Amino acid sequence: MMVWANAVIQGVLAGGLYALMAVGLSLAFGIMRLVNIAHGDLTVLAAFIALSLATWLGVGNWVVLILLVPLMGLLGYLLQRSLLNRVLGSDLLPPLLMTFGLSIMIQSGLLQVYSADTRSLPSGTLTTESFSLGGGLQVGVLPLLVLGVAVLVFVLLQGLFRCTRLGRAFRAAADDPHTIRLMGVDNRHVYALAMGLAMAVTALGGFFFVLGGNVGPAEGGLRLIYAFEAVIIGGLGSLWGTLLGALVLGVAQSIALQLNPGWGILGGHLAFLLVLAFRPQGLFPVVKHA
Repeated sequence: MMVWANAVIQGVLAGGLYALMAVGLSLAFGIMRLVNIAHGDLTVLAAFIALSLATWLGVGNWVVLILLVPLMGLLGYLLQRSLLNRVLGSDLLPPLLMTFGLSIMIQSGLLQVYSADTRSLPSGTLTTESFSLGGGLQVGVLPLLVLGVAVLVFVLLQGLFRCTRLGRAFRAAADDPHTIRLMGVDNRHVYALAMGLAMAVTALGGFFFVLGGNVGPAEGGLRLIYAFEAVIIGGLGSLWGTLLGALVLGVAQSIALQLNPGWGILGGHLAFLLVLAFRPQGLFPVVKHA
């Protein structure tokens, strides 16, 4: 029983990183109905920007994180304002094609600049430190930190949407962009702010991804799959659903890995397919931005 309990605990901890990678995708869809095919590559881009900042500036990892979040937020704002706003509309195909092309450009650019080698941020003993829960159960310090950051991010985002003027603008832009334009609100600016917020949160996922393991320029596709699975398992457009969906994905992978060392990724895909087959609206659907 302790073996299976450990598998569940490790799966929940892994789900924290999946949640940080998925929340930006959930925000983009929930506010703009934008299916961002480039989301995984943007996560990898954030990881490599973190590597470059650490190398060029010679600063510690936490200073890198402080610099990375606003940089990715600015990139998201400019990307939405200059490119993605031009293709948003009732037809989902133009945004899909635009973000697909953006994905190819980012991956090709990373390969040109950084080569195909995998890299990681030096983290000292942080990746190996753990503490015991008793009964042979061990919890890693870094995965627990990532899970705590993920929960905090979702709490702050929920407060932003419910209690601030900007959050109300996000909800209004998602519900009826034509009406808010009549009220004098520039929905293109609101969308750009939303993408900036999504990329700022994605920066957290990219940072902890490269801090906890090796990252290669071609890994964006797999990160996109994980993010999509977490969002769909939880329920499209649902913030808390995204967090819970990421935890379900992590636990499914961990249990499958315990059954067979080659089944880890397959377990998550099977959980995703089962949800699509029997509950296509997601396990935790919440009405409108909840």
